[in-house]
Amino acid sequence: MSWIFTLPSLITKHKKFTPFETHTCLFLNFIKHLCSSSVNPCFKSHSFYESLIDNSTHVIHLYQIHAHLVVSGLQYDRFLMTKLVNGSSNFGYVCYARKLFDEFPDPDLFMWNAVIRSYSRNGMCRNVVEMFIWMRWVGLCPDRFTFPCVVKACSELLDFGLSCLVHAQIVVYGFGSDVFVQNGLVVLYAKCGRIGLARVVFDGLCDRTIVSWTAIISGYAQNGEAWEALRMFNRMRRTDVKPDWISLVSVMRAYTDVDDLEQGRSLHGCVIKTGLEDESDLVVSLTAFYAKCGQVTVARSFFDRMKTHNNVMMWNAMISGYAKNGHAEEAVDLFRGMISRNVQPDSITVRSAILACAQVGSLKLAQWMDDYVRKSKYGSGIFVITTLIDMYAKCGSVESARAVFDRASDKDVVMWSAMIMGYGLHGQGWEAIYLYHAMKREGVCPNDVTFIGLLTACSHSGLVKQGWELFHCMRDFGIKPRNEHYSSVVDLLGRAGYLKQAYVFIMKMPIEPSVSVWGALLSACKIHRSVTLGEYAAQKLFSLDPYNTGHYVQLSNLYASTRMWDQVAHVRVLMKEKGLTKYLGYSVIEINGKLHTFHVGDMSHPRAKEIFDELQRLEKRLKDVGFVPHTESVLHDLNYEEKEENLCIHSERIAVAYGLISTAPGTTLRITKNLRACVNCHSAIKVISKLVEREIIVRDANRFHHFKDGLCSCGDYW
Repeated sequence: MSWIFTLPSLITKHKKFTPFETHTCLFLNFIKHLCSSSVNPCFKSHSFYESLIDNSTHVIHLYQIHAHLVVSGLQYDRFLMTKLVNGSSNFGYVCYARKLFDEFPDPDLFMWNAVIRSYSRNGMCRNVVEMFIWMRWVGLCPDRFTFPCVVKACSELLDFGLSCLVHAQIVVYGFGSDVFVQNGLVVLYAKCGRIGLARVVFDGLCDRTIVSWTAIISGYAQNGEAWEALRMFNRMRRTDVKPDWISLVSVMRAYTDVDDLEQGRSLHGCVIKTGLEDESDLVVSLTAFYAKCGQVTVARSFFDRMKTHNNVMMWNAMISGYAKNGHAEEAVDLFRGMISRNVQPDSITVRSAILACAQVGSLKLAQWMDDYVRKSKYGSGIFVITTLIDMYAKCGSVESARAVFDRASDKDVVMWSAMIMGYGLHGQGWEAIYLYHAMKREGVCPNDVTFIGLLTACSHSGLVKQGWELFHCMRDFGIKPRNEHYSSVVDLLGRAGYLKQAYVFIMKMPIEPSVSVWGALLSACKIHRSVTLGEYAAQKLFSLDPYNTGHYVQLSNLYASTRMWDQVAHVRVLMKEKGLTKYLGYSVIEINGKLHTFHVGDMSHPRAKEIFDELQRLEKRLKDVGFVPHTESVLHDLNYEEKEENLCIHSERIAVAYGLISTAPGTTLRITKNLRACVNCHSAIKVISKLVEREIIVRDANRFHHFKDGLCSCGDYW
């Protein structure tokens, strides 16, 4: 009987067995024993071959069985050959399954379904669709086992037109009420972004399983309709269907999108009660939820609990959470840790890390990040490049931002807008306008964000006429202005002293003015000391945003600039009644890649004595050239820093002094301040830049100031 074990030419390459040879040889020896025994007739039994196929542990076993079927004349047995096709699919040998199918003279529906299912299991969606079309062409009618694979393939291909045709076939062949098929249609339409059609299919279901509910809840969550996802979840809770971990992941995502910390915590309790707290996807969702809601410590506890840290979504949730909640340095450290563990980041990780670098404000760190991106596979991605442009602009180097912009071969409107916004941040209005015209010449149509950047640039550069014209150009591109555009125009007019025109402009707005609009007007009133209009703007702000400290500080500064001390005291009382305190001012300077933070009068630095000696030398040199301090600056703000009699110990002045004693002559100093720079420090640093022959770049809460040769890039217009 040795001829039974002669393999066909198809498998001659498998003559030598690999490490699984032990159990493989046992299997072959088992067949050999049966062949040589007196129980030879059992080879003609379907159940015997069926059992062999079902118990196969490697494709070589199937090759052996197929060989015996051929020599036994059973190679045309539909049932056994279908079993072989299914077995080949289980081992991932789709080509072998297709070869078996192609060599069969007249395959029936079961064999067609087996091949279609084989393609589906292995993610070969286009092959699924092609087989389905071919099956219909030869006149075979699909059944309830055909359609789920085809529907799944359509959902992966995101082909809405094809999906509609398949849906029509489902109805024609009478499977319009089959729950399994209909659940697939719900998922299909949701993935294609047609959540309305998914809901129609769902509403038509008579028997809704947990799969049905999960499909529609996930569909709403994936399509940005978080509130509807939560409403559907509440409906499900009123039925006798119990949620599973898949549905809970979608609901947690919805709570994350709406920032509902209280309800999300309740759902977390539900997760614990159902014993699903160790489900990895739920742990990722909980991490993302708490991180998004600002609870980064809780999120980190979930992150640290994970036994393995190779889930990129987990890293994304944590890095993004840190970056978006003011923990930029922690985000950067975590990203470095991710790389050191050889966990491969994706585009989302990289963009979150770049965002964190932008917040840190370190140019050296920004250059390291740019270096990493250029060496990675994301170096040419539009979204990543756009984020790099924004990062460099926020780290004080608009030149580096432009270099990244220029090296990009494929520029979309978002990238152009980011570069325009970068110029605006640095007060380079004309450069922003020139780039806008170049953008149009390239055939790129501006969007609403483009005009926010342009209006900001014009506002920071005093280009009132140009900004006004650009605002009215928006309608030419079919763009409807938002509150951000209106507030930019108010800022544009107000900074230039056109307060009455700014007020009239607000009154004629076709939409309700937001906090940003009234805030821009109040800021302009403070600059030009218009008390009556400023009080009106402040009252509007207090009604819209009663617990924002900045509004009260702005009004107090306005009163202080006109020496209305009783009103200053009144504002202080209002703040105390509401439990509000002004943010503590601080300045950060980067020296040799390390960030140093200073507060007003800060003596905590190891080199404090040297720093204050340098401050005294600078103060003497300022007086020698006739600099007169702006003593009003002491009175403008409410915190300790602005009350100091000695204006030279403001945080930005300390940072400048430390930079001068820590770097070589001619080195550019880069400083970041969390509040708006005071008038006195702005004037003093202008003169200092000329005295020490340095460029000093200061990023305050509003914009960048480039001090050089006794001048500032803002033109004293900020």
